[in-house]
Amino acid sequence: MSISSFGVRHPSLEPGRIGGLELANRLAVSPMTRVSAAPDGTPTQEMADYYAELARGGFGLVITEGTYTDTLYSQGYLNQPGIVSKAQVAAWRETTDRVHAAGAPIVLQLMHAGALSQGSHYRKDTAGPSAVPPLGEKMPEYGGHGRWATPREMSPADIEEAVRGFVISAVNAREAGFDGIEVHGANGYLLDQFLTDYTNRRDDSYGGPIANRVRLAAEVVAAIRAEVGPSFCVGIRLSQTKVNDFGHRWPGGAHDAEVVFTALADAGATYLHIASEGRDWIETARLAGGATITGLARRVSGLPVIANGGMHEPSQAAQVLADGHADVLSVGRWALANPDLPRRLAEGAALEDFDHMMVQPMATLDNTRRWRAAGARAGV
Repeated sequence: MSISSFGVRHPSLEPGRIGGLELANRLAVSPMTRVSAAPDGTPTQEMADYYAELARGGFGLVITEGTYTDTLYSQGYLNQPGIVSKAQVAAWRETTDRVHAAGAPIVLQLMHAGALSQGSHYRKDTAGPSAVPPLGEKMPEYGGHGRWATPREMSPADIEEAVRGFVISAVNAREAGFDGIEVHGANGYLLDQFLTDYTNRRDDSYGGPIANRVRLAAEVVAAIRAEVGPSFCVGIRLSQTKVNDFGHRWPGGAHDAEVVFTALADAGATYLHIASEGRDWIETARLAGGATITGLARRVSGLPVIANGGMHEPSQAAQVLADGHADVLSVGRWALANPDLPRRLAEGAALEDFDHMMVQPMATLDNTRRWRAAGARAGV
C-alpha cells in the first residue's frame, strides 16, 4: 500500500497530549490480546520484545493487551497476562523499562472478562451481571471453542471484589512502571455486560436505565482515581460493538452516549477510547443527526478521545483527525503488519497489508514470528 498520494505530512504525525502524557505523535498501539504469557499469567521476554519493537517503531503511545485484575473471575483466556502477583508486577517492569528506553509512554489495559471468559488458570465457572448466556461462540484464535457458559449472577459482594481488583491492579501497574492504565469497558467484557441492556437484567441500582447500567464502570474509574491521585493517567475503553455481537449499537443512540460519557468524565477519567466502529469508520461511527460517536464524546466529556477501528486506511485516518472526530488514533492489525508505522508514514514509505495468517491458528506472538520468518525465507 502506497501513501505517496498525500503529498503532505499525515496529521497523525503531529504531537499530542493525553492528560500528563506527552505524545510524539497521535498514533497509539491498540490493545490486542496475544495469549503469550506464561500459564500463571506472568509476562514473558517475548512480550517485552514485542512491545519494545512497537515503541522503537515510533508509536506515540503503547496500550497493552487486556490484563486480568484478580484471581476470581476476571481472566478471559489461558496464557493471558495478569497484574495481580509480585512475579507478574516484576515481569511487567522489563516491558515498561524497554518501552520507555525507546521513547514511548505505555499504558496497561485492565480487563475483567466476566461472562466472556473462555479460559482461566483459577476456575471453571464464570460470573456476570445476570445469568444470561452470551451470544455466539468462543473465539478459536484465543484458544476457545463451543458455546459460552451461562454465568452466575454477581452478588453485591462479587461486584465489590471486582472493583477492588481493578483498584489493586492499577496500583500494581504504577509500581511496574506504567504511565497509566486503561479500564476495559468495551467489546462485551464485564463492564460492557453491565452497560448492555440484554445482558444486564438486574433490578438493583446496577440495572434498568442507562444511568444505572453505566454505574459499575463509573465506580471503577472513580475508585481507581481516588487511590492513584489526580496525575496518574486513568483512561477507559468503550464500544457499541462486541467481540460476540459486531452489529450492536446503543439502543438510545446519542442519549445513551451522552449519559455514558458524562458519567465517566465525572468519575475522573483522563481519556475515552472509543473502539471498533467498523472498517468504513466515517459512516459506521455516525449517530442520528450526523455526529460521530467520538465527536460526541469529545464535546460531551471535554476529554481527549482515541478512535479505533478502520484506521488502517491512511486517508480515512487523516480525515478522522482533520475533521475533529478524535484526538488520537489507535491501530491494531495495521500495527501488527507495520510495527514501524509512524516511521513509514513520515518517510512516505509503502505500507504492508495485514495477513490473517499472522494470527492463525491462534493470535500468539510465536505464530506471528513464524509468519514473518516464513516470509523472510520466501523473500517477501
